Amino acid sequence: MLTFPISEYQVRLNNTKKRMKESGIDVLLITDPANMNYLTGYDAWSFYVHQMVVIMLEEEQPYWIGRGMDAKSARYTTWLDDYHIYPYADNYIQSDTKHPMDFVADFLRTKKCEAKTIAVELDAYYFTAKCYMQLIRHLPNATLKDGTNLVNWVRIIKSDLEIIYMKKAAEIAENAMQTAFDTIDIGVRQCDVVANIMYSQISGTEDFGGDYPSIVPLLPTGEKTDACHLTWSDTPLKQGDPVIIELAGCHQRYHVPLARTVVVDMPNDELSELSKIVKEGINTAIDIIRPGITCEEIEMAWRHVIERYGIFKESRIGYSMGLNYPPDWGEHTASLRPGDRTVLEPNMTFHMIPGIWLDSVGIEISESFRVTETGCERFTEFPQELYVKPNIRLA
Repeated sequence: MLTFPISEYQVRLNNTKKRMKESGIDVLLITDPANMNYLTGYDAWSFYVHQMVVIMLEEEQPYWIGRGMDAKSARYTTWLDDYHIYPYADNYIQSDTKHPMDFVADFLRTKKCEAKTIAVELDAYYFTAKCYMQLIRHLPNATLKDGTNLVNWVRIIKSDLEIIYMKKAAEIAENAMQTAFDTIDIGVRQCDVVANIMYSQISGTEDFGGDYPSIVPLLPTGEKTDACHLTWSDTPLKQGDPVIIELAGCHQRYHVPLARTVVVDMPNDELSELSKIVKEGINTAIDIIRPGITCEEIEMAWRHVIERYGIFKESRIGYSMGLNYPPDWGEHTASLRPGDRTVLEPNMTFHMIPGIWLDSVGIEISESFRVTETGCERFTEFPQELYVKPNIRLA
């Protein structure tokens, strides 16, 4: 069963072709798994081998090209007919003499595209330098252009059904965060906290299940909370440990991230004060969100708050997000930072995570939101306060 009606995929395809024409592109080679999914529905854990979706302006359907054993996955999950599913033999996999891009080049020649303008996603995670070298080698008469993020910008405005999936992901995120709060205690190992979070992420709710998120739960703990992208260890939590939890609910590959900070039994004054500053800053920024303002204006509202307290932050405070695969749930388009003049439109979706990381302590409180016709709507209603987990063993 398709995740979306075929008519929605066709609208996405037409919007992509419009951008291709504006950029002078005849053929677009897509290797970003999220973009492949967006345009065809393809959904399988096969991105560790080379695969792609090919869009040609004159074709009514895209072509899926991938490993032979994954062709059935394409038939199960995409709206493409068999004529547009092109598998390659297994001897192309991890070979010293053959490469999947050799097959792609042969395919393009059969479609008389070898001398056309072909765009590739040069900065996509799964498009390697070897891929590019093989295409240049076998298509010497083609004009190769950079098509990075072309489809990503088509994705930035969500459909109503996409928003429904994200609201379901938000429910999963809230449940997973509550699971984290319930599990954290003195003597509990970090890995056991994360194990319970992941169970909650995948089991979802009674009405719908969850998918694997693009990023594992992040759990900087203790003095390491000043490093924002740490995962976990098997170290037991101890009294006074701050714990940053960053996770996401995921449904039909659509993500809603959520970050909160917990302290085990005894918060210090610095952490308590930071939590108040972050909360004031994030809510001040959210209050100004509406169609027509720019990403940098949102960041400016946040920055004006924290600078009153003598705090300065260089990194962005958020990004567009939604559909994705490992290793990231961000869309790689608009960012909430100085210089980004992307104008907000209804049904754009963002993760605002204006964490503060000082020399010895850090705190994260985040909100995912969608832009509405008149303002914005938070995906979750999880309390923003620094959560203090009482020591139930001594209570």
